[in-house]
Amino acid sequence: MSKRTVLTGARVVLPEGVRDSGGLTVEGRTLAAVGSAQDAEDRTADTSGAPRADAETVDLTGHWIVPGFVDIHVHGGGGASFSAGSHEESLKVIDTHRRHGTTTMVASTVTGDLDELSRQAGSLSELVEQGDLAGIHFEGPFISCERRGAHDESLLRDPDPGDVRKLLDAARGRAAMMTLAPERPGGLDSVRLLADSGVIAAVGHTDGSYESTRQAVDAGATVATHLFNAMPPLGHRQPGPIAALLEDERVTVELINDGTHLHPAVLRLAFDAAGADRVAFITDAMGAAGMGDGRYPLGHLEVEVRDGVARLVEGGSIAGSTLTLDQAFKRAVTVDGLSVDDTVTALSTNPARLLGVADRVGSLEPGKLADLVVLDEGFNPTAVMRQGSWVVPPYTR
Repeated sequence: MSKRTVLTGARVVLPEGVRDSGGLTVEGRTLAAVGSAQDAEDRTADTSGAPRADAETVDLTGHWIVPGFVDIHVHGGGGASFSAGSHEESLKVIDTHRRHGTTTMVASTVTGDLDELSRQAGSLSELVEQGDLAGIHFEGPFISCERRGAHDESLLRDPDPGDVRKLLDAARGRAAMMTLAPERPGGLDSVRLLADSGVIAAVGHTDGSYESTRQAVDAGATVATHLFNAMPPLGHRQPGPIAALLEDERVTVELINDGTHLHPAVLRLAFDAAGADRVAFITDAMGAAGMGDGRYPLGHLEVEVRDGVARLVEGGSIAGSTLTLDQAFKRAVTVDGLSVDDTVTALSTNPARLLGVADRVGSLEPGKLADLVVLDEGFNPTAVMRQGSWVVPPYTR
């Protein structure tokens, strides 16, 4: 008989809304039941009404319970990076973000040469197969020189479908997404190849026009990589990619909600234009996430973090973030004025749907994995559970 854990008394965010004084019952790795606190407490008894010896009850009165966060775009954390190509560093990144509530994540690479990226993909694919990662995201090298951000210009190249196929093959079927600039030669053919291969084609680090971006979406692109960042600004005569990506219902837009990449007014504009069901909060975090200021590697480049903001040592471009998704959650509710429901949708439900894993994660429903985050009244995380086991037990923070 699997262990039973009963969580009672919290405000639980469910697909149908917030349940005050709700309760969750965890059996083994999954959620067995979702209901009232009394319903949950009743499940701690056996058929005779006596308390079950293997049942643990946790009173979470005064707290929130939300689904575990799903990050589809993260490069590093805890002083480590997925681009290092080692399991030791990758597991350090994973552990860092899990402790901040991200129970499902996609590993993002940084521009490198094709052989180097292929080696990284081979290593990361093993962690996908082990269940530690949900997939691999190639960000570069098929991006715009003009909008490269913190990517090494000398390694950028056109998205030739043959080169795209090489990276997909190296990932052994574990590639989840690829960001490219569709206006570059071969871009639209590569978007079609990705879509036909079941890999998310994302428009990002692009200098394309409104028209070329619409062509990319028609070819199968479904994600805007960190919308507003690393692309032409919205113009009233030349609307550029932002307008094309916001207006199309087929596109999910990534937003980095760290207070540096986007002004709150711009974030609210994106929510109003796209609707909460088309927004995915991401971290785009590099190795300094969960760490302090200092210098860190990002692919082939060096980054300096000051006051929590990461910039290239040479050139000063913003170089990813030091964000964790628990911080993005708190900021969304307390600074940006979003509802808790919409914030959960952007942090968990939408990215899980996008990855095709919404049958297992992304919401608190019976039969799904017991991935959840406990927040206090100020929306600070106090506990994290992944697949029925405490990553951060209650009351330890």
